[in-house]
Amino acid sequence: MRGIRSSTFNFASKEEEETKRTPPEEEEEEDEEEEEDARTPPFSAESSNDSTKPSNGGGEREILLSVQQFLIENIVSSPLFYVTFGVAGGVYLVQKFGSNASLLFSAAPIVLLTYISKSEFGTTLEEAAKKAKEMDEEGEDGGREGREKRRGLAKRKFPKYFGEERGRWLPRSFASPESPLFPSYLDGTLAGDAQFDPLRLSNTKEKMRRNVELELLHGRWAMLAVVGVCVPEVLSRSGALELSEPIWWKVGKKVLEGIDVNYLGIEGFHIAGASGIIGIAFCQAVLMGGPEYARYVGIESLEPVGVYLPGDLNYPGGGPFDPFNLSADAERDVEWRVAEVKHGRLAMIAMLGVFAQAFVTREGPVANVLEFF
Repeated sequence: MRGIRSSTFNFASKEEEETKRTPPEEEEEEDEEEEEDARTPPFSAESSNDSTKPSNGGGEREILLSVQQFLIENIVSSPLFYVTFGVAGGVYLVQKFGSNASLLFSAAPIVLLTYISKSEFGTTLEEAAKKAKEMDEEGEDGGREGREKRRGLAKRKFPKYFGEERGRWLPRSFASPESPLFPSYLDGTLAGDAQFDPLRLSNTKEKMRRNVELELLHGRWAMLAVVGVCVPEVLSRSGALELSEPIWWKVGKKVLEGIDVNYLGIEGFHIAGASGIIGIAFCQAVLMGGPEYARYVGIESLEPVGVYLPGDLNYPGGGPFDPFNLSADAERDVEWRVAEVKHGRLAMIAMLGVFAQAFVTREGPVANVLEFF
């Protein structure tokens, strides 16, 4: 911003207004300053250009970088973008490229991010991400370590979720705290820890870290899946949206039979449906390959494109994963982590029920619920 202020804005009119409002006693001081300026030799053209160009170019370059980084962080690499604008982009690609749209639609984000990361501009963005990381560590929050300490203090305010007094999967009257039913390595520091591990699947730190990651991953997918199988059926039954096939498992059946199903009821909009089950599997592999690789790389996966993620592996945070900065409050963050684990576990059980009901009743989940009542 300093470069723009020095090179583009004209403050002549403001200076004229200020001189008009200058009191008489200050005019003498200004006259003396003008005399001193007159005795001072003027700068040469070269020195003037040398002093202004770096400021000008640097300011404009910083603004350009910030704009481009904002676009990458909030569009190209943001899950929120695909949720809100993905369908519109898919419709355009289908109309523009026909049956090839599915592959283009699935590969475009990864190709674009890879191209940016390998370019000279990507190197500049990576440097900006590292600088943001250094500023975060030196800031008031104290970086990741400081935020983790505040979350640890916030956990003490929720004894029903953390610590020795938290709820267990069995009432304390059934067994003592030292019982093998309550493994000691589950010490109440994890969100949703009910001391349940009868098969000792997390009896080492590495196993526990991996199982925590997998539970969150499957829970999040299950929450999305429950919405995905229920909402189309609700919209179709209520008459809000006319869908060619609202029952989730019947969509797959029709695709296997070679029948195209319009996505969201939009005529001719098949995404990968027109490509058959092989095309869908291929597009799914391409679409998920990039995010899965980024998850494998870890929290630094988006730094080559200028996106610094201030969180950790399971809660990355930042613009792409926390656009509204909801995790800024440590107490709220801790409480919502517990809520996420609980909802994820409930969703996984719900999806298991959806699978079983579809196999037995050959109907959708909404139809089963309405029949029950």
